[in-house]
Amino acid sequence: MKTAFAFGADAVYLGLPDYSLRARINDFDLKSIKAAADYAHKIGKKVYATFNVFAHEDHFKKLPAIIREMKKIKVDALVISDPGVLSAIKKIWPGAIIHLSTQANCLNSEAAEFWHKQGVSRVVLGRETSLLDIRKIKKAVPKLELEYFVHGAMCMAYSGRCFLSKYLTGRSANLGDCIQPCRWKYRVKSTKLKVKSQASIIPDGSGDEFILEEDEKGSYILNSKDLCLIKHLRELAKAGVNSFKIEGRTKSVYYIATVIGAYKKAMENLGNAKLAAKLRDDLEEKIFNRGYTTGFLLSEGKFAQNLATSKENCDWEFCGQVIKSVKNGKKYDIHVKVHNTLKAGEKIEIVVPDYDIMKMKLATMADAETGEKLTEAHGGSSKMVTLFLEKDIPKYSILRRLIKHVPKSERVAGHGL
Repeated sequence: MKTAFAFGADAVYLGLPDYSLRARINDFDLKSIKAAADYAHKIGKKVYATFNVFAHEDHFKKLPAIIREMKKIKVDALVISDPGVLSAIKKIWPGAIIHLSTQANCLNSEAAEFWHKQGVSRVVLGRETSLLDIRKIKKAVPKLELEYFVHGAMCMAYSGRCFLSKYLTGRSANLGDCIQPCRWKYRVKSTKLKVKSQASIIPDGSGDEFILEEDEKGSYILNSKDLCLIKHLRELAKAGVNSFKIEGRTKSVYYIATVIGAYKKAMENLGNAKLAAKLRDDLEEKIFNRGYTTGFLLSEGKFAQNLATSKENCDWEFCGQVIKSVKNGKKYDIHVKVHNTLKAGEKIEIVVPDYDIMKMKLATMADAETGEKLTEAHGGSSKMVTLFLEKDIPKYSILRRLIKHVPKSERVAGHGL
């Protein structure tokens, strides 16, 4: 969260395991949410608490007490998807600012107006909403704030309402417990290696032959590409989107820093197409992704799946994050928490919170505790190293190094956008 704020996020969304959609990987409880909100408000940022599960009767037993706690904590908004949860909030905390989650599948102006009349001040539109529909919704309900996902993982199911996980393992995606069967490797149970079927996957309704080929490695037929709209922020802003949303749950500090830093830089330079294209290349080459798509924004459905692999390769490796900087004469002692290998003599990049990128050769480093000179350091522990630099490096900056280079033509060949 602190890394997200440092690199330019204006707000974060988080939640309790029982009421948000990350049941098994969630470090937040009421105490830490209070600490998060206090920290955010101190630096002029916001915290939105999520209550966006598909609620069952059992959820309402503890809900009133939790809403009262959220009121005491003074979170900046509550993100909901269930009308029953909305009703409970309005009774217990009438003045709460309420956002509608993308899980509610709001895709049209009639639905948007309905939710606005129920007291919702912002709607996080479903990922299926096209740019044309965003314009129409804003025109029809001008006082309603609109939020839209611009980057992150895409579920193969309609707005995340997937039942595969529940059916196969008993773990419900709609209660935040998804086991991600869409990322699994599947094999066609057939004596033939090639299976052909017809599918209308072009927006104009014309037919297109979709060929599934399975080899000894299997196939990833349900594996959606990741969403990346960094080249379309100006269009979204002009259409009436008030807030750009980045999917950042269960992601590393390196991922958070790189993605948020890139989008913040793009937001500060709306209309600079050359910069936006460069930033998109950075996101493609320097963080793990499954290939990128513009999703449904431009009414494009073709090539939205990555059939070759569950994850795309990444050219760069996250090495560490700056914990603090201490002035030492004319130089600075930069204390770094190591996440992967750092080697003296190799070329690295340091990405600072305003998304300026420093390229340098790592000269010398030392153990931060003992002062012992090191030729290399490894992650997997709490080990801290000190770099001796002539320039101050802000806290939360990230270090990375090139580990290989995959030509762009090879990285995205055959996978469309």
